[in-house]
Amino acid sequence: MINMDIFEEIRPYRDKEVADVIGKLVVDKEFVKAITKYQYPRLMYVMPGFTKYLVKKGLKQRLGDISTVYEFQDMVAGYVNKVLKKSVDKLTHDGLNALSNKDPYLFMSNHRDIAMDPALISFLLHSDNHGTTEIAIGDNLLKQEFVSKLMRLNKSFIVKRSAKGREKLLGTKLLSEYIHHSIDLGNNVWVAQREGRAKNGLDKTDPTIIKMFHMGKRDENISLQEAINGMNIIPVSISYEYNPCDELIARELYEIETNGSFEKDEKSDVISIGKGVEGFKGNIHLHFGTKLIATDDDPVKIANQIDRQIIGNYKLHPSNYLAYELLLKENPSLGPNLDELKVDMQLLDSKREEFTERYSSFTPELRPYFLTMYANPVINKIRVKEN
Repeated sequence: MINMDIFEEIRPYRDKEVADVIGKLVVDKEFVKAITKYQYPRLMYVMPGFTKYLVKKGLKQRLGDISTVYEFQDMVAGYVNKVLKKSVDKLTHDGLNALSNKDPYLFMSNHRDIAMDPALISFLLHSDNHGTTEIAIGDNLLKQEFVSKLMRLNKSFIVKRSAKGREKLLGTKLLSEYIHHSIDLGNNVWVAQREGRAKNGLDKTDPTIIKMFHMGKRDENISLQEAINGMNIIPVSISYEYNPCDELIARELYEIETNGSFEKDEKSDVISIGKGVEGFKGNIHLHFGTKLIATDDDPVKIANQIDRQIIGNYKLHPSNYLAYELLLKENPSLGPNLDELKVDMQLLDSKREEFTERYSSFTPELRPYFLTMYANPVINKIRVKEN
C-alpha cells in the first residue's frame, strides 16, 4: 500500500484543504495585484490602493463560500464557458460518447496551448457528466506561490521539470507512481504527449513519457506493455483553427533559426497563457480516440501507436489547408494538391479573406513560420496515411 505522504508536495489539494487555501489566496498581495491589473488596468494605475481593496472584497465574496474541489471547478467551468463564447466560433467534439463515465482514463493529447488544452478536455468531460481530469503541470509555470495554489485547487499535480540529476530521476519515479495511484483511485488524468507545446505544428509523442509511465510499476515486476494497458490511455486530438499565440511562436521560431536560441523572460509564459485564453481561436475540435492497446514493450512503437490516433483523428481546418496551399505554390513537390486531397474548396474560399488578412498582418520575416505551423498538420496527416 502506497504511503500518501510521499505525494504531499506534488498532489492536488483535497476537499478538506480548500477553504484554508482560498482563505490565504484572497489576502495574498501578489494574487490580488495580478487580478487587479488584469481586470482594471487603467483604474489600477490611477487608484491602486482603492482598486485592490475592491478586488479583494470581490474575491472574498466570490470565493468565500467554496469549500470543495468540485465547487471550485464548477466556478472554473463557468469562466471557461464565458471565454469560449468570446473567443471561439464553434467548439465540437466526437468520440466522448463511446467512453464510460464509470471508468478512469488517462487522456493523452497533443499540446498546443498551455492552459486551454487541459481546460477544454475537462470542460467537455464536466459537461458530459464525466469526472474532470487531474492535470500534469510543469513547475516552470508555478514560479509564484499563488499560481501553484490555484493550479492545485483545479486538480493539478506538479511535474518537477527544474530538478536535475538524481533528484530528477527520483521525481520522475514519484510522478509515475502518483499517476498510477490516481488512476487506481478512479480519477481521470490528463498528460500532454510531449514536454512543451508543439510550436511548429508537428505533433509527436515523446517516448520518454512512455518510459516514465513504466517507472512507477517496475518495482512490481510489471512489463511496460502491461503497465500501459492498465492505464486506460485515450489519445485525444485537439485542433484549433487559429492559435492566439501564433505571432509569439513565429517570433520565437525565427529567433531560434536566426540566432540559435530564444531567451524567455519571466513573463513569457504568463503572456502566452493570457493570449491563449483570451485570443480568437476560430473553430476548435476535439476527437477522443479509442483505448490504447500496446502490442509491444518498445516505447518508440507505443509512442507511434499514439501518434497514429492523434494525427489520424486530427481535424484539419481551412487555415491548415490555406497555409499548405501557399507553401505548395513555393514547392510543388511538397505533396499532393488540394484537389487530390479532396478538400472542400467552397469552404476554403469562404475563409480565404480571413486567413489572408491574418497572414498579411505578420512581418515578412515571420510569414514562413506562420505558414509552416499551420501547414504542418496537413503534411503530418499525409505522412500517416502513406504509412
